[in-house]
Amino acid sequence: MSARCVTLEAVCRRIAAAQGDGPGVRLLAVSKRQPAAALRELAGCGQRAFGENYVQEALAKQRELAGLGIEWHLIGPLQSNKCREAARHFDWLESLDRAKLVPLLAAARPPQRPPLNVLIQVNIEGEAGKSGCAPQDVETLARQVAQAPALALRGLMAIPAPHPDSARRVDAFRRMRARFETLRAEFPGIDTLSMGMSEDFELAIAAGATEVRIGSALFGPRG
Repeated sequence: MSARCVTLEAVCRRIAAAQGDGPGVRLLAVSKRQPAAALRELAGCGQRAFGENYVQEALAKQRELAGLGIEWHLIGPLQSNKCREAARHFDWLESLDRAKLVPLLAAARPPQRPPLNVLIQVNIEGEAGKSGCAPQDVETLARQVAQAPALALRGLMAIPAPHPDSARRVDAFRRMRARFETLRAEFPGIDTLSMGMSEDFELAIAAGATEVRIGSALFGPRG
């Protein structure tokens, strides 16, 4: 077994231990600024879902890795001028944060492809300069997504502040879970709460995450 596969297996064991008897938690491998060869190797170990922050970087990797059955997630902030490429070339958009992008994405999604899976990014702590809609705006934005046949509302995503005090991180995760449950009361079909990264994913799972986004724990620190 390659070193990359050993690392993936170790992370999966930690996820399984954190979720216990709870529902399965998806592992999204965050591969921004990683070479395509690293993704190919991890895909060879069985990982299929990869998250990229930058559209152009991701498109180059998609061309190089075509045929591997990779599920591509866009997790970085999306500019309106990138909506067409995002809608055409990704399976998931995890960072929708404003209403103006909804019609642009819906119009650009190829009709022969399944609806684009969408997560609404929430700025759960109201941090200045951070992407994400305000918590009180989630339901309004969700309704707009749900009305677009070319889009599939799947849930919420957040990147809480990396507080040194783990209790503060847990509080943000729990508030996101409460927001998710409130949204699910209106949209029972949503199933994804994406939160938690390499340094805190076990805390996020304990608070109710259904997907964790892991980069450095899989690939090592970026240069």
